[in-house]
Amino acid sequence: MSDAIFNIPYPVNEPVLNYAPGSPEKQALKKALAVLKGQEADVPMYIGGKQVFTRARVTIHPPHELDHKLGYHAKGDASHVRAAIDAAMAAKPAWEAMPWQERAAIFLKAADLLAGPYRAKMNAATMLCQSKTAYQAEIDCVCELVDFWRYNAWFMQEIYKQQPLSVRNTWNQLDWRPLEGFVFALTPFNFTSIAGNLPTAPAMLGNVAVWKPADSQAYSAAVIMEILEEAGLPPGVINLVYVDGPTIGSVVFEDPNFAGLHFTGSTGVFQHLWKTIGNNIGLYKSYPRIVGETGGKDFVIAHPSAEPKALATALVRGAFEYQGQKCSAASRAYIPAGLWPTVKEYMLDDLRNIKMGSPEDFTNFFNAVIDNKAFDKISSYITAAKESDQVEVIAGGNFDKSKGYYIEPTVLLSKDPKYITMCEEIFGPVLTIYVYKDDQYSETLDLLDSTSPYALTGAVFARDRAAIELAGQKLRHAAGNYYINDKPTGAVVGQQPFGGGRASGTNDKAGSILNLYRWLSPRTIKENFVAPTDYRYPFMQES
Repeated sequence: MSDAIFNIPYPVNEPVLNYAPGSPEKQALKKALAVLKGQEADVPMYIGGKQVFTRARVTIHPPHELDHKLGYHAKGDASHVRAAIDAAMAAKPAWEAMPWQERAAIFLKAADLLAGPYRAKMNAATMLCQSKTAYQAEIDCVCELVDFWRYNAWFMQEIYKQQPLSVRNTWNQLDWRPLEGFVFALTPFNFTSIAGNLPTAPAMLGNVAVWKPADSQAYSAAVIMEILEEAGLPPGVINLVYVDGPTIGSVVFEDPNFAGLHFTGSTGVFQHLWKTIGNNIGLYKSYPRIVGETGGKDFVIAHPSAEPKALATALVRGAFEYQGQKCSAASRAYIPAGLWPTVKEYMLDDLRNIKMGSPEDFTNFFNAVIDNKAFDKISSYITAAKESDQVEVIAGGNFDKSKGYYIEPTVLLSKDPKYITMCEEIFGPVLTIYVYKDDQYSETLDLLDSTSPYALTGAVFARDRAAIELAGQKLRHAAGNYYINDKPTGAVVGQQPFGGGRASGTNDKAGSILNLYRWLSPRTIKENFVAPTDYRYPFMQES
């Protein structure tokens, strides 16, 4: 073992490639798309470093091309969950004992593999499996995941540097231990980067993980495991299983070694899991860490001084990039009456030009929603809006799933600021706008703050600095990620740590040092260099 004190390379955000015509990255990506489209993958589970295939399999189709089969992924049962937990606990002693810089090296290598030889493959897998444009895939499954791995390694180093003060004859130390048990990572379909970060952030600190991705993200999850294995991750440190929620929950949450939940998904599921953990609290060796980022009803509010074109662009991008399937997507907007005609025209001009279709056609801005369940849910809101006398459909409103799960970018204009689509999370390409009187900006800020139980992201547009300050005061607790004259999406690791409060989660800020603290259990160590040899204290003497 070396006696050196090591320094992690200082992290810099991975540059986003632009995939311009004739660029090497565009050529490589089109080639990777053709390769993946031309084969049928058989995606296994990964338990104890072994690929596990099952007779029961789930077919994988691109959401935008239902007639095409990308392949299959294995479907496990309770026995596979049990095996994954056992493999994790078996791997834990050696992994926890591994020098921290060696753990860091694995994930730093994974970052460079992803940014280099795996870049095109990962982008292609995410585009096909999750129906993302090349640009949306690039910023997600490559750049953000690379950033998570590089920045988390740096944050780990900065945590380990923190040590208490020591006085004469005493040496005080902090031992930054991992949790005593395993972490359960439950990850969503919409961001490959989140799927990669939730199991690896705890693992980097010496924890072991059981990882259940969304079935609709299985195709790109397999590439993550391929990269981690090539980077040298030991068997059993991260175990990937595809098992239905009730089955995996019945095993994980009844295991005494369950030590933490790292979750991104719906508020309802998170609250159910929290209740389950609470009901089982007497079973566990320690109090489990519960970290979750859940839903949002993300807002944009404009002051009469806002610049109309910038506002319109933010609404179109913020609401409709990746079909509105972002926790941060703009879902409700409050626009002053004086600005509305101009903003409306700018938005309609943009929406008329948007092309919808397969992400393999790089001229498309807009693709399909993820699956049939999402399609039915989102379209039901649009159907109800068409039948309401409180709402006008001013753009889009059409949907069709004969070839893929396509729903047009839809803009609703509501007379009622508490209409259902102003309040409930839809998680799709539906933006509802409420037009307020120009002289009621302050009152509208109060209305906005009280309309939704969520507090994830939000944006204010204004040129008047006093209006910006007022919004900042009144909306202080309305969003964990708050934007001024910018769309409410696109948080960057290390720059805008992501997470919200209220019903939007525990706000433990993925992409920052704050998240990593949750996966550690510090031990204080005091060493006395010269020990006392007499039990008596000076105060006991009278002469």
